[in-house]
Amino acid sequence: MREVISDTLIDLIKLLPFLFLTYLAMEYLEHRAGEKAEALMRKAGPLGPVIGGALGIVPQCGFSAAASNLYAGRVITLGTLAAVYLSTSDEMLPVLISEHAPFGAVVRILFAKAGIGMAAGILIDLLMRKKGHSHNTHGSHIHEICEHEHCRCEKGIFRSALSHTVHIALFILLITFLLNLFLFLAGEDALANVILNRPVAGPLLAGLVGLIPNCAGSVIITQLYLEGIIGVGSALAGLLTGSGVGLLVLFRVNHDRKENLRILGLLYGIGILIGIIIELATAAGA
Repeated sequence: MREVISDTLIDLIKLLPFLFLTYLAMEYLEHRAGEKAEALMRKAGPLGPVIGGALGIVPQCGFSAAASNLYAGRVITLGTLAAVYLSTSDEMLPVLISEHAPFGAVVRILFAKAGIGMAAGILIDLLMRKKGHSHNTHGSHIHEICEHEHCRCEKGIFRSALSHTVHIALFILLITFLLNLFLFLAGEDALANVILNRPVAGPLLAGLVGLIPNCAGSVIITQLYLEGIIGVGSALAGLLTGSGVGLLVLFRVNHDRKENLRILGLLYGIGILIGIIIELATAAGA
């Protein structure tokens, strides 16, 4: 047990400087480009899913939450909302960077999420138009949800980055400790067999974890992937369904509960479908 605790603390200490520097860069980017990105998505029109998918991968405070508000006011289409949700990286990117994940792997994951988000968004909008659903872009009042829902950006970039670092570090500390404890008690093979060797059950479970409406889901999925406990298909399933606080805000500001549940189901369905396809393809090629 002493070894489990020491290994967990050592891993976290090594991680902290990189995590803080990553969040500092992200906060700077948010303050410089956040409002411009939101304005660009408002004006995107038919190109909304492409713009939303591209912007979604950029780590921004509460961006998926802003998209939820824009959709509730019918400023953006359902396809654009789906593209943002599917491409949003939430806490995945800072965790990958701070854990020194291979640059190529990080880029592939980001581009996969963006590409899937764009393709799904375009298809959704095409189907909606064929069904005769018009999109009324009458506009809405966009609330300042960033500081209330997610990152407290009003503190300034240094304090906000420090707050983010502490918050996520605690998640990582808990998850790493539980993983190390399980490995100590049951062994690596037992943990791998929980998800890694289940090409269908893995994405189904990972997709549910990704739906957790805060940063915990993406942190858990990313850590499990980095530890080699889940495969890339399961990881992608969880990361695709993970939209940060976006769904939480959607259920708050969009009063059509049935529509919200359909969007949640659509997001989960796309995520697990992609995950299962990748897992089966990986298993077939092994």
